[in-house]
Amino acid sequence: MDLRQLRHFAAVARTLHFGRAAEQLGMTQPPLSQSIMALEREVGARLFVRTKRSVALTPFGAEWLTHVQGVLDGVNALPEVAQRLRDGTIGRLAISFVSTADYNILPALVRRYASLFPDVEISLTEATSDVQIATLLEGKGHVGLVIPPPNAAWPKPLSYLPLVTEPLVAAVPESWTVDGRLPFPAERLSPEAVVGAPLILFPRQSAPAFHDLVTGYYAQHGGQARIVQEAIQMQTIISLVSAGMGIALVPQSLRNLARTGVVYMDLGGTAPVLETGIAWRSGDTTPTIERFVSIARSVSGRPE
Repeated sequence: MDLRQLRHFAAVARTLHFGRAAEQLGMTQPPLSQSIMALEREVGARLFVRTKRSVALTPFGAEWLTHVQGVLDGVNALPEVAQRLRDGTIGRLAISFVSTADYNILPALVRRYASLFPDVEISLTEATSDVQIATLLEGKGHVGLVIPPPNAAWPKPLSYLPLVTEPLVAAVPESWTVDGRLPFPAERLSPEAVVGAPLILFPRQSAPAFHDLVTGYYAQHGGQARIVQEAIQMQTIISLVSAGMGIALVPQSLRNLARTGVVYMDLGGTAPVLETGIAWRSGDTTPTIERFVSIARSVSGRPE
């Protein structure tokens, strides 16, 4: 069974006349009749009731026609599908992201992309930067919103575009400001108060740049971070702060994550600045990826 036979069947079913169907198909009637008979033998059932004066679909033929027409419609649509895949207006885009991106660039980026390309299926997966980079290097996924490792550690097979930078602020247990453990109200949390407080932080393996940024602030002010708990999700870190286990230095956009028992305070001195960007496989010319990167440049205000 091939598409040619299916088109023959559909033409005869449409015209209910072998002569007219043959004319539409640009062939003579005998080969068309032979094609239909061969198709009937293959499906094991009569498709048409033929008399000298008329041709009619059998009940089986009428039912089968619906399925055949669906196949033919799909085949006829393939050139348009191919064009839209080349244009990046359909397809699938797998986006991974660090938890901090959920509070800054990710919502605007996904909203913008989805509004321009509503027929592209978007898949979102939260993962730490190290997991995202490893996944991209394995040839899986498409793009990742990551906190980049130091330049020397950036893998050459991947491209990277910085999207947003923001200062860190302190997330502190509200109870500490009430009982006087930390000065409050205050516009800024002094470096001394930060250095003297227990810290909740990402593991260094998951986000080395973020980890070093935080511990570097402690070192800059003559102290050493006393890490009491590690967690890989920002929501978990904020929950631990709410429980009074310690403070956390987090991106400024985390102010959008309101949590009972947590207050956010600016840092005294020069606040560390965290960068988040987009990573993808170098040389990957998949249209959906190229369009997403282009939109990321636009949303972040980065030049081409």
